[in-house]
Amino acid sequence: MHPILFEFGPIQIRFYGLMYVIAILVGSILIKKEIRRKDIKMTEDDVMNFILWSVLGGIVGARAYYVLFNWGYYFANPKEIPAVWHGGLAIHGGLIGGLLAAYLYLKRRNISFWRMSDCVATAVILGQAFGRFGNFMNGDAHGRPTTMPWGIVFPPGSIAGIEFPNTPLHPTMLYEMTINLSIFFLLWFWLRKKEHKDGYIFAIYLMLYSLGRFVVENFRADSLMMGPLRAAQVVSLTIALIALGVIVKGRMWGVRSQGSEVRSQK
Repeated sequence: MHPILFEFGPIQIRFYGLMYVIAILVGSILIKKEIRRKDIKMTEDDVMNFILWSVLGGIVGARAYYVLFNWGYYFANPKEIPAVWHGGLAIHGGLIGGLLAAYLYLKRRNISFWRMSDCVATAVILGQAFGRFGNFMNGDAHGRPTTMPWGIVFPPGSIAGIEFPNTPLHPTMLYEMTINLSIFFLLWFWLRKKEHKDGYIFAIYLMLYSLGRFVVENFRADSLMMGPLRAAQVVSLTIALIALGVIVKGRMWGVRSQGSEVRSQK
């Protein structure tokens, strides 16, 4: 494994960045397909602007979250703050930033956030799977040392290889990638083909991903911490409980309510 796909002079194409580009392109296709299926009245410009602002909000949120939890290092090395190719995009921060940007854009366009959230859930979880493969090639988001036969020794120049030289580690990126792909197949090939109230698929995504992340975090070696607690586990458990509460309170397993179609102001 190697973080750089190929080099052309000073230009480097990294797996980490490539996976995010693929995630955005594939995710855009899925989102557009779902918007058409749900007959949400948005122009092509509306859709592309929505995706653009959501992605930008997600990137900013993911980096800000990571930098905040490692402020001592980044305060001393401010030039590293924009260096996302060195690793350091926290998915929970990305979700917060992306959802906030999406909510503000949809509110301005008078489009239902909950209805749109179901359109993006499958795209987001698939994008997270692509991102974890990028982490694997980059050698970050790595696990603890293990004696299991599937433990992986990462290259000396990678983040994992520097921290644990010549040591087999839990491939936590692949654990989470597998979980994310499983959630994607569940949402895309089963749940979305049934009629549910708006927001149900999105809430299921949040709950399942959070539970999966809670488990995988036990094997991580580079967890962000809240005192003695792993931040990702605290946030994951909180999100899972909120998502479950939303499902139960809204009785979202019922048939989608009538008259829920919304239109943009254009």
